[in-house]
Amino acid sequence: MTGGITGPYPIPIVHWAGFIAMSVGMFLAILDIQIVAGSLPEIQSVLTIPLDQLSWVQTAYLIAEVVAIPLSSRLTRFLTLGGLFSTAITGFVAASVGCGLSGDFVELVAFRVLQGLCGGALIPTVFTSVFVLFPQRAQVLATTIAGIFAVLAPTLGPTIGGYITENYTWHWLFFVNVAPGLAIAAIVARCVRVGRADWGLLQRLDYAGLLCLSLCLASLQALLKEGPIRGWSTELLPLLLAIIVIASGAVAIRRCFIAVEPVINIQLFRQRRFAVAAGYSFVLGIGLFGSVYLLPLFLGIVRQYTPLEIGEIMIVTGAAQLAVAPIAAVAEKRIEPCLLIATGYILFASGLVANGFETIDTDFADLFWPQLLRGSGMMLCLLPTARLALEGRDGDGLTDASALFNLLRNLGGAIGIALIDTVLHERVPIHTAALVRRLQAGDPVAARLVGLPTDQFHNTPMGPVDEGTREIVSRLVERAALALSCNEAWIMLGIILLLSLLALPLVRRLA
Repeated sequence: MTGGITGPYPIPIVHWAGFIAMSVGMFLAILDIQIVAGSLPEIQSVLTIPLDQLSWVQTAYLIAEVVAIPLSSRLTRFLTLGGLFSTAITGFVAASVGCGLSGDFVELVAFRVLQGLCGGALIPTVFTSVFVLFPQRAQVLATTIAGIFAVLAPTLGPTIGGYITENYTWHWLFFVNVAPGLAIAAIVARCVRVGRADWGLLQRLDYAGLLCLSLCLASLQALLKEGPIRGWSTELLPLLLAIIVIASGAVAIRRCFIAVEPVINIQLFRQRRFAVAAGYSFVLGIGLFGSVYLLPLFLGIVRQYTPLEIGEIMIVTGAAQLAVAPIAAVAEKRIEPCLLIATGYILFASGLVANGFETIDTDFADLFWPQLLRGSGMMLCLLPTARLALEGRDGDGLTDASALFNLLRNLGGAIGIALIDTVLHERVPIHTAALVRRLQAGDPVAARLVGLPTDQFHNTPMGPVDEGTREIVSRLVERAALALSCNEAWIMLGIILLLSLLALPLVRRLA
């Protein structure tokens, strides 16, 4: 595959058309995770899915997506940049139709796996195209456009999903991909024609390494899903998954060093410039996907809002991202990466920590400024790190770096969500027990936290309560305990992002 365009020549309009179409395709792939979340109860009811299996509708997509991302580098060489994207978006559309027409749980999960495989191939291909289709003078603008679509999708997902859920059937969560997906496939096939297909790659590819890498990533995703629920060390399944992850991962890493044509170029991590940028991408994934997971959970369970109401609140983050994007693009050209990264991660971390003081009464006004901080910082986090990881590369080096850079962000998101689930699983019972003890002791502060009238609590032990009152109070206590646990999860995410600033001296030396 050829490298980027050089020289003072005008940028062909077809390159911009193809690139924007690719960015919209990536947006659809990322969006498809979030918009389904709000309709899971309806899907569960219609398809009679066991409640303990329902999350596999999401997990199947995520596992397949994570497996596909590192393969995108080799698939780009095999099919060319435009060929891979057109093929993947067409497969994504076909899988979306299959999901919408699914008549049972097994069918739906199978098509979700196909959706994830195709969607995962789209994400790194877009960031590769920035440096293949455009000269250096346009790469910041192109990266900004790709970044906007990448970070807006998780934010807008609840809004779009909520609207579809309340006005149409769950099938349209998938059918909505069809028309834009087919249009994107046609535009990319016509406008993105760079490089030549390397059909010989099929004979040289390390299939043993591919199998081990796929097994490692799939098992890791399953472990991160099941671990918080089942207990990381108390049940057999998480232990078995951990053994598979370690064993298959060790073999996959070994194959990456000895194979003639490894599945991924793991030796990129020997380059400190790339390693630091990939590390920041990993941390950004923790904050981005963690916050998009935690806020709807709080609003849905504690505040008991509908999917559409949740989306209307979360739109603030998306609006902030759009507003700051042009400023970030200009700043990226004129300010050193170290300062931009510091500003972005401090803003993002501040927004996370600011969310760590929620109560059962927290509403739009209380969530406005934390969302504004997170949305403002997000583009400043993404742009300089993407440039640090990908700038100056071409050919295989570019596609390899783009695949790993995006994989680290998604893995960070998976680990961030697992950390949140662990905090909630462990801390909710502890907070519940503590609140019950305080209420029984007549603590008015605990009563206020739970939402009970404080005039009946005077720091003296309470007498016996009837069963009806006990049931009402127990529900209030559970909501308050979840709110307190969410606060701890928010602060944990903020601390992780702040700790990443310790690597800034490396950025200063490498930039």
